[in-house]
Amino acid sequence: MKKLLLILNPNSGKKKANRYLVQILDILNRGGFDVTVYVTASRGDATEVVRRRAGEFDRILCIGGDGTFNEMISGLLPTGLATPISYIPAGSTNDFATSLHLSKNILQAARDIAEGEPHPLDLGRFNDRYFSYIASFGAFTRASYATSQSLKNALGHFAYILAGIKEVASIRSHHMRVTLADGTVYEDDYIFGAVSNSTSVAGILTLAPELVDMNDGLFEVLLVRKPHNPLELSDCVLALTTQDYNTPMLTLCSSSRVEMESREELAWSLDGEEALGGTHTVIENLHSAVDIILNTKNTKKSR
Repeated sequence: MKKLLLILNPNSGKKKANRYLVQILDILNRGGFDVTVYVTASRGDATEVVRRRAGEFDRILCIGGDGTFNEMISGLLPTGLATPISYIPAGSTNDFATSLHLSKNILQAARDIAEGEPHPLDLGRFNDRYFSYIASFGAFTRASYATSQSLKNALGHFAYILAGIKEVASIRSHHMRVTLADGTVYEDDYIFGAVSNSTSVAGILTLAPELVDMNDGLFEVLLVRKPHNPLELSDCVLALTTQDYNTPMLTLCSSSRVEMESREELAWSLDGEEALGGTHTVIENLHSAVDIILNTKNTKKSR
């Protein structure tokens, strides 16, 4: 039997995965896996156990939210091991799982892992840290992850927030110089920015699926300029709600490397967790960095 390390975050989402642990183990055992269970007790536990024990297992599975997945890859990548990973989404947002079309049904997700095969997946490096699907900055980045799930599910929640701002001058911006891998430079005052490998950006707006390939060696880069008058604000809201990004208020492009320079230290979010980027941040795409288990009979390929 293949050895599998199962990492369970018992506090993720509504804790519903805890109720199905016996059934999950039964599905994996019947699928030919000898399972070792590790239950996390605090932030960073998943990273530490993967770093210490990844070499003992043929596969690693985490059950939790996007933050738990981030901890798993943050533990695996520094080891240099090619151990395939898998994910049962059980968090509150599960943006990354949505982009991969993973089942939100706990038991079906377990069956998909037992029956699935490894597929290559890009990951990201943010200075000396790793992320699975998004690094973002801006006035609404932290608020997006503190917002209730029902509001996050509303299309264009970011645009909704912008539309509710009555005074354009009250929107805080950051002056940024953004340099792409091909030498292209953007410099302006931005209220929001994201470097992502996902169809869901910061839990508050979505990119059209045809724009995103999760294993092409490229990130999607979205920059939202500060509106200076009601007309620009209206254009920004319309572009975000309709997914028509052809407006001077937005920049949407792709790059394998993004260098961000700012006049002040910025608070960033990596996969929903706070991160300090400083005044100079380098974000790189790690092409085909890991193999993730997908059951293509029940899920679409990762694009």
